[in-house]
Amino acid sequence: MKNLTFSADEDLIEKARAIAKAQRTTLNAAFREWLAQFAASEGNAQSFDALMKDLRRVDAGGHYTRDQLNER
Repeated sequence: MKNLTFSADEDLIEKARAIAKAQRTTLNAAFREWLAQFAASEGNAQSFDALMKDLRRVDAGGHYTRDQLNER
């Protein structure tokens, strides 16, 4: 694991520590969880963009009314 150093407002850090303590975790653990989610979100966005690009080529065969779509 690699160590990082960040700078932030002292009041903000204290508020974040209090929230982490209330959640029975540490600020360090909360940050690692946030970082993992942040890193994963980029992959999700790229996957979504790729899917939308692929779907542009799909021909739905025209436009349908709500009643036509609900017929079975």
